[in-house]
Amino acid sequence: MGNIALFRLFLFHGLLRISAAVTIYYAPGQNPFSTTSADASSYTGAAAYNPTTIDPPALPDPLPSLSLDFNLQSNPTGLSITQSGAFMGFSVEMSVANQVCESILQVPFLNLLATISQRAGAVRVRVGGNSQDTASEVATLDDGKVLEKDLSGVTNPTETPPLVFTPDLLYMMRNISDFVNVRWFVGIPFNDSSNFRLEIAQFAQEILGDYLMGVQAGNEPDLYAAHGHRSSNYSQYDYVGELGSLIDDMSQYSNLSIAQNLLLIPSVSGTWTPEEVWDTGVMDTYSSNIAWMSVEHYPTDNCYAQFGTGTPRNATELWPTYLMHSSAQSLVQPYLNSTTYAQTKGKPFIMFETNTASCGGFPGISDVFGAALWGLDYGLLMAASNFSGGMFHVGGESVYYNVAPPTNQSSFREWTVGPVFYSSLVIAEALGPSNQSQVLEVGAENQSTYTPNYVIYENGQPVRMVLINFLSDSSGSSNYTANIAIGGGQTGQSNTTPSQVTVKYLTASSVSQKGDYSWAGQTFGGNFDSDGRLGGTESIQTIPCDQSAQVCSVSVPAPGAALVFLTNELTETEGAPSTTFATTTVTNTGNTATVDASVLATSNGRNGNSPLGSSSKGSANGGVIFRESIAGLLFRVGSIGALGLFLRAAYVL
Repeated sequence: MGNIALFRLFLFHGLLRISAAVTIYYAPGQNPFSTTSADASSYTGAAAYNPTTIDPPALPDPLPSLSLDFNLQSNPTGLSITQSGAFMGFSVEMSVANQVCESILQVPFLNLLATISQRAGAVRVRVGGNSQDTASEVATLDDGKVLEKDLSGVTNPTETPPLVFTPDLLYMMRNISDFVNVRWFVGIPFNDSSNFRLEIAQFAQEILGDYLMGVQAGNEPDLYAAHGHRSSNYSQYDYVGELGSLIDDMSQYSNLSIAQNLLLIPSVSGTWTPEEVWDTGVMDTYSSNIAWMSVEHYPTDNCYAQFGTGTPRNATELWPTYLMHSSAQSLVQPYLNSTTYAQTKGKPFIMFETNTASCGGFPGISDVFGAALWGLDYGLLMAASNFSGGMFHVGGESVYYNVAPPTNQSSFREWTVGPVFYSSLVIAEALGPSNQSQVLEVGAENQSTYTPNYVIYENGQPVRMVLINFLSDSSGSSNYTANIAIGGGQTGQSNTTPSQVTVKYLTASSVSQKGDYSWAGQTFGGNFDSDGRLGGTESIQTIPCDQSAQVCSVSVPAPGAALVFLTNELTETEGAPSTTFATTTVTNTGNTATVDASVLATSNGRNGNSPLGSSSKGSANGGVIFRESIAGLLFRVGSIGALGLFLRAAYVL
């Protein structure tokens, strides 16, 4: 089975390094891209590793201004609420939690989480989605599984199966938190409001303890009628009535005394506006039980190509829209009233599920460097607009925006890290672990849609900037220069521009590049290159400032982003000690036959319909309970599958 891994979540892109132009055949409704390339001419593997790319959009004519002036000041108006460095978290679809079956916590996943935690102080992970609404708890499952899907019971347009799970799911989550400061959200099944199944909340309270952050009450209830889970006239008032019944039920159990006051609502997706739910009075009626106010939203969907429902989308036409600040603005604007309302109620407001497109995203958009810049801009604009967090969703290897392994990898350095993990990493480092950071978008009045910029304040003082360049031009001719001054000028404040600034860059050769992105000279590599740790030599640039002009000039590559430290204080290891977990132990000591990569890369597999062999010698089931000690990691779990949980779904990271 795999090395010590824990999540093969970030496994993404294509399998071979051979590049060739090919003809791509599409599902009904999926329009051909203008230019495509693939690592093999007949790729038919999982969506998560589809090698399709789309050419970068043409540069705008005329180009936007490539010299931007910023005169920052202390205590400006318009600062956001204080933000956590753990602002961007990860949403794991519950039904795909067991796609990788392992008997140990996978170390690469621990390393990935630790990479965020050392910058932010913590990591937020949600386990849920559509599949949580049909989940039922059982004491045990065959072969030590933590969950099992009933594929015959699929009803949603997204083909989400009902499932059963065991308490081992929660024990796995707690084991992860014992190594890295991961804070969890779970969800109560909502498909039968006459008989709420409360076990997941009960086990979460008992097992996760203080690591439990929230309990979702209903996932996208505004879609229940359309998906056939409620009557056609199901309304916001019906949902609030069901919420009241849930709270009444939870109040009957002492082992829900904490969970009943951690509810997260309403998680609407856009069919209802959040205001329509607030207008029911729910925030006043159940204020003591509601800990989080939430929504879920994607820029668009690819449902027609994936499932034959909805509207056909042309990915080539959509691609340029992800490379503009206007994308983030259009996503955030509908919720500005709600972020203001949440402050009046003293509640955090969170984008509980998002990514590049629902129904799996798009190849060549969701899995390339442009998505990393899109996620960085979107996350920071949410922070500047008084959201209290966001969650990038992961749904298994059948989606393009995902990170997940194609097989059970055995070598320790065989994970693939996807683009929006880099988004989360930069946001964590930009906000830092102080929990006092405030975000301000600057230059919005006159900046181009291709060059959004943000300032991070602490205690009223500017301490960091994030500068983004969506243009894709490897010649360097479209790099822009940010001229930064602090105080002086017309601010009415004394000039405090530093003598130098330090800069970390997020770069790639093109917005269409897959893998091998650079963060300050380090990378998680390309396909199957990563053990969860940044590799290479870190390169932090020191840029002298012009003392006579009192300005610091920072170049921002096209494409790329710059994190500018305006003080001598870096945030890379402020959240937690720099911790890595050993990857020197391997679990595969037998059955080490290999398959030619060119064959494997284009294999259809067997669609999960054939039984898997065992990882235990002499057994076809591998259902033995055992203890495995791996470089200090000791767990008792059901053989294959007991640790499947995140061993794969959770990362969009």
